[in-house]
Amino acid sequence: LVFDLYDDATLVTAVSQVKQQQESNTLILDGETLELKVLKVDGQDWQDYSVGEASLEIRGLPSEFTLTVVTKINPQANTALEGLYKSGGAFCTQCEAEGFRRITYYLDRPDVLARYTTTVIADKAQYPYLLSNGNKIAQGEQEAGRHWVKWQDPHPKPAYLFALVAGDFDVLRDQYVTQSGRQVALEIFVDKGNLDRAGHAMTSLINSMRWDEQRFGLEYDLDIYMIVAVDFFNMGAMENKGLNIFNSKFVLANEKTATDTDYLGIEAVIGHEYFHNWTGNRVTCRDWFQLSLKEGLTVFRDQEFSSDLGSRAVNRIGNVRIIRGPQFAEDASPMSHPIRPDKVIEMN
Repeated sequence: LVFDLYDDATLVTAVSQVKQQQESNTLILDGETLELKVLKVDGQDWQDYSVGEASLEIRGLPSEFTLTVVTKINPQANTALEGLYKSGGAFCTQCEAEGFRRITYYLDRPDVLARYTTTVIADKAQYPYLLSNGNKIAQGEQEAGRHWVKWQDPHPKPAYLFALVAGDFDVLRDQYVTQSGRQVALEIFVDKGNLDRAGHAMTSLINSMRWDEQRFGLEYDLDIYMIVAVDFFNMGAMENKGLNIFNSKFVLANEKTATDTDYLGIEAVIGHEYFHNWTGNRVTCRDWFQLSLKEGLTVFRDQEFSSDLGSRAVNRIGNVRIIRGPQFAEDASPMSHPIRPDKVIEMN
């Protein structure tokens, strides 16, 4: 993937290695609100295709090929806040559950896994930090005051875990040495002026990494772990591989304004998104009807984390209160539904 970021539009170049698994020589890709600029198969312009309202159908394909798709999107005008959007002077993504199809044409399903290499290009003065999944493998300067950073995620992942952030932030840095002796860089990016409120989040992250090793034997598998905590993020928190994005209210705290409940909540949500690295990211869902598997298991893990670091009895009482309060009330109402529904209107 190559993202050429501008304020009024962004060009996305997606180059995929595709191999046919069934007899059909037609490939149908998901895509919404995209402007298709280039479509090539093995470097040659491809004419046998049709663009639908929410798909791109490519016909007459060979059994194995390189697919190049160039799309134009407008993050500034993306009011759906799914896919790549611009808010608060920064570029940001939200791809769970089906936001990646607003970035490029792709098989936007959780059972389709691929290894991603992502290059982000933008104005250096306006967007000094260019972030994506995986490890940073290269960076450089371009003319006209632009720069680029290249990221590589060695682990296969579904499209909903893709992330990109470009902006100017304050950064809190630390490091963690895993049980096998690997050194992992830890970085928390926050809005300017919020650096003094990020310390508890960093402590919670380090505690989460250590606890997952000691309790479940699960070690972090990249060279860097990044958290972006900003006011403008539209969701509460998102477990994108190696690049978690949070709304700042779930991450930032200091002793002058935060309560004990705030501190415990930050510890739990930082832990929850980190624990997704293995229960959700490395081991993911077959389809979105299995959502409760990754979320239920990860909630169990974050509850155990909070219980081990704090009071198991107090945490259990809090969890039971949630079940007896909003959960039982919903189950007794017309909004009652099974954990795994038979059908849905929208996955969101």
